[in-house]
Amino acid sequence: MTGIVDYNAGNITSVERALSALNAPFVLSKTPAALEGCDRIIFPGVGDAAYAMRELKKSGFDVFLKEWAKSGKPLAGICLGSQIIFDYSEEGGTECLGLIPGKIRHFKDLWKEAGVNADGALKSPHMGWSDLTYTNGGSHLFDSVPQHSDFYFVHSYVICPDDKTVIKATADYGIQVPACIEQGNITVFQFHPEKSGEKGMQILKNFTKSA
Repeated sequence: MTGIVDYNAGNITSVERALSALNAPFVLSKTPAALEGCDRIIFPGVGDAAYAMRELKKSGFDVFLKEWAKSGKPLAGICLGSQIIFDYSEEGGTECLGLIPGKIRHFKDLWKEAGVNADGALKSPHMGWSDLTYTNGGSHLFDSVPQHSDFYFVHSYVICPDDKTVIKATADYGIQVPACIEQGNITVFQFHPEKSGEKGMQILKNFTKSA
């Protein structure tokens, strides 16, 4: 059984529809207790990091996700859910969950530091389809997904993990954007697999079949 964390931070319906299309049983809940018996958790989200953390603390999901990460059972984060598992987000100066060391930074700052002239050609948010390049061995959740497949992105902030070996896929958007991070039982996707057609559905299929 797959649990979906509902903390009032969006893109829940698209995840529900994707799992229903896969005939993958799931439980959607606003309370941690209802998800305790699940085999794996999807942690989605769109929007503002500070708001999301307030909602997680209000519901108790902040403690639940920390304990879940320690349990060794699979956890998949999507979009905002891929960002706030790290230590800190520059969006609102937000202290996050701290499940993987690193911070979340804005595209414009990273472009400036890299000497990228983003005027005109690149805009923030990064919105649309970008192809992936696998790194550091990729992830088992990319099984049957060819490298350089396109996925749908919508984000203004970028995952910057302290340990670069946890980056399992990147997308080129002026800089090499970490698109998939994996450490132990935690895998997160900056893109939206649930909105990325057949290849995204294959990722969710791989996750819902994972041990």
